[in-house]
Amino acid sequence: MTTTDPADPAAHQRARSALLADPELTGQARRTALARLTDDWLAALFQRADPPPGTALVAVGGYGRGELSPRSDLDLVLLHDGAAVGELAERLWYPVWDSGVKLDHSVRKLAEARSVAAADLKAQLGLLDARHLAGEADLTAALRSAVLADWRATAARRLPELRELGLARAERHGELSFLLEPDLKEARGGLRDVVELDAIAASWLADAPREGLAAARQRLSDVRDALHLATGRATERLALQDQDQVAAELGVLDADTLLREVYRAARTIAYAGEVTWWSVDRLLAGRRSRGRRALLRPFGGGARVAAGREPLAEGVVAQDGEAVLAQAARPADDPVLPLRAAAAAAQNGLPISHATVRRLAAECRALPVPWPTEAREQLVTLLGAGRAGLPVWEALDAEGLIDRLLPDWERVRCRPQRNAVHTWTVDRHLVETAVRAAALTRRVARPDLLLVAALLHDIGKGWPGDHSEAGEVIIRDLAVRMGFDHDDTETLALLVRHHLTLVETATRRDPDDPATVELIAKTVGTATHLELLHALTEADALATGPAAWSAWRASLVSGLVHRVAAVLAGAEPARPAAAVCVAEERLAVEAARTGEPALLLRAEHDPLAGEPMGVELALAVPDRPGLLGTVSGVLALNRLTVRSLNLCELDPIGAGPVLLLSWRVAAEFGELPAVDRLRSDLRRALDGSLDTGRRLAERDAAAPRRRGITPPPPVVTVAPGGASATATVLEVRAHDAPGLLHRIGRALDAAGARVRTAHVSTLGADAVDAFYLTDAAGRPLAPDAAGALAEQVQQALR
Repeated sequence: MTTTDPADPAAHQRARSALLADPELTGQARRTALARLTDDWLAALFQRADPPPGTALVAVGGYGRGELSPRSDLDLVLLHDGAAVGELAERLWYPVWDSGVKLDHSVRKLAEARSVAAADLKAQLGLLDARHLAGEADLTAALRSAVLADWRATAARRLPELRELGLARAERHGELSFLLEPDLKEARGGLRDVVELDAIAASWLADAPREGLAAARQRLSDVRDALHLATGRATERLALQDQDQVAAELGVLDADTLLREVYRAARTIAYAGEVTWWSVDRLLAGRRSRGRRALLRPFGGGARVAAGREPLAEGVVAQDGEAVLAQAARPADDPVLPLRAAAAAAQNGLPISHATVRRLAAECRALPVPWPTEAREQLVTLLGAGRAGLPVWEALDAEGLIDRLLPDWERVRCRPQRNAVHTWTVDRHLVETAVRAAALTRRVARPDLLLVAALLHDIGKGWPGDHSEAGEVIIRDLAVRMGFDHDDTETLALLVRHHLTLVETATRRDPDDPATVELIAKTVGTATHLELLHALTEADALATGPAAWSAWRASLVSGLVHRVAAVLAGAEPARPAAAVCVAEERLAVEAARTGEPALLLRAEHDPLAGEPMGVELALAVPDRPGLLGTVSGVLALNRLTVRSLNLCELDPIGAGPVLLLSWRVAAEFGELPAVDRLRSDLRRALDGSLDTGRRLAERDAAAPRRRGITPPPPVVTVAPGGASATATVLEVRAHDAPGLLHRIGRALDAAGARVRTAHVSTLGADAVDAFYLTDAAGRPLAPDAAGALAEQVQQALR
């Protein structure tokens, strides 16, 4: 034997080493070249071994796919039709072992290979990638045809098993896109998941979204190659101590940049997996529900017949367990549609269709700056859905829609946090903080500001200097972009700038020192800021990781907040009275003179499209019991969502009190009711001929039940005595729903409380209401009566 013998293990090793050392060969080209070099060597070994007729050498698994990493195993099957192959196998396997390459081998007849595949799912997946190396090609072709046919015939039974294997693997190895030392192959979003997606595609039941998937697979494979070369080992774990060397091997700036590239690839793969498995699960569930076995069809051919569409929001419907666009939706003319669709999906606990997200990304134009009011409210509604909003957010992010909304998001996307306390990358930590904040919205008067601050509190990470200071600058620009007014912008800037102040002060300074309390009081300025900062502090810590929040830390922060609140209580300015415009004052005069209700409707229009967005409704009515519940019930019957309400009592001509209600409402499904019908319903409700409570109950009973999110329970409290000297202030914080204000009004009426003024606002999916109440004589309620009333209202909302 000479050193030029292609079957010589030593010659092969020299050729292999030269290939791996060639600077011109990298990435996919090197893997392909290495596979070809190995193919030629094994083919030469096979021919030199003098194989009998009816034998073939077959590559399976990763090697079968035609690419090899520097330290990859060789997965081989010696296939035969019954010939004596014992000596042939020895002449094949021993030279491979002598070369130092790790070998995973088997000897099978065709029937045996099929039998093993039927019993072992992992073996079947490997055989799906069978590739002929040497011997009788017809034998390999027969194996491929049989294995593929078996896989397609049993896919409906085996895919759930494959799903369980993937879930168990993810549970063991975690999510690749958030791990500081990720397993490039086994973690969720790793190379093993791509193999699963290929197997699903081979079943002809579904296919993965392919955009970006090949590039993600190639990037993870490149990193694995560099890891093998840097360590000299067949390892899949990108350990901290190896990351700088791997980055250098790939020509990447540093280890953080390397991790960001790995995370991006992993997210692309993980998202493709979510979309694909959703399609598979839906298809298989449809087959089970029909109670019969359906024939396998190519992609798309096995989809269920579309079920009925149920409206969720304007332009958005539920179909087949997903949120999709309505047939009449026009994304090109509706820049708010992506946020509206996302909010509707999240609030109803539904995923948003992949096709819908792709269409929105392709057709929707950018939001105007500043954003329309609806866009801001829909973002808050999406964030307020809590955990149900997470997959929806990921779907928008995967198609680039988040970057359009928040241009600064790109800097924090996939940014690693090299701190053992942190569980997530910066961007996922921000979303997790918003999820945590959604459970705390009942503690604050402005849940919208809490949720937006939670989403953006670390937006300064990645900029030079203190991330809180950088974030303050960024949030001011973003808040103006979103359409927040000056006061709200200043509040958001304060929250971002000081989101660490409470926990750092409580744990590093003496909270009993008056100077500490005075410092925090001066920093936050108002009780509203304090409660927002307290909730943000807790949400941020809970979203960081288990080590960032404890009962001890919580007690320290709560104690500090309690002391600061006491300092702020004496300096809190009185709340200004609601302003009344000239048109509303005329309404009040008309109602006082005629003794009949007077109504004024003003439509709000989209400045871009000229389409009606909502309605300002002013109603003046001679004072009478039960007014609030009656009018709000009429609005709910007409599917109008209350966005805000101011209620005040006037006596414009000295003839007796008139209640003036100023509403801002929006159509629940985008279509406003006819003005004449609304006016007629109001009159009938006020004269008692329309029972709004009964009609709402009938409609609710007839509505289909759909599982949505589980919001936090409502909170009803009586404000401290200093809130008003002339009335009892009842605060209600609850998840917004049709008829909510009607139920509150009915509960107040039943208790005999009179509503002197009311301040109602809907912030995203949350209602934050304050009612100034008196007894029949016009005096504040007794403390016991006020407490009992709060309990009655809370019971009415459960």
